[in-house]
Amino acid sequence: MSGNRTFTMVKPDAVANGHMGNIIADITAAGFKVVGMKYLQLSAEQAGQFYAVHKERPFYGELVSYMSSGPIVAAVLEKANAVSDFRTLIGATDPSKAEPGTIRAKYAQSIAANAVHGSDSDENAGIEASFFFSNLELVL
Repeated sequence: MSGNRTFTMVKPDAVANGHMGNIIADITAAGFKVVGMKYLQLSAEQAGQFYAVHKERPFYGELVSYMSSGPIVAAVLEKANAVSDFRTLIGATDPSKAEPGTIRAKYAQSIAANAVHGSDSDENAGIEASFFFSNLELVL
């Protein structure tokens, strides 16, 4: 199944600004199938665990605070070449550098408030999906 599933989160800024539905619509219009989805708010502890890989980086505290500041949507998506195709769909982390029509070009406010998270590898997609979804059929 490797390569056919990826993980995403619609981040607090996009949910708060009413973009959740449009982002999900863009994802499905691009040919992704949603195979698992949850709407929830992370605690600071949960956000810290999810982003533990960044613990030593200077932005870690701000990231944890931001990701626990409001509801998110966590989802597992399915499509051939899922990770690569999804990274293309969401665009550059900096929305000012994102290609027109990408999710971040359309909905992100800044590098920090960039509307969506997308896994950067098949391995990380599995790790990240497992954080939110315990049903092994949903995990890569």
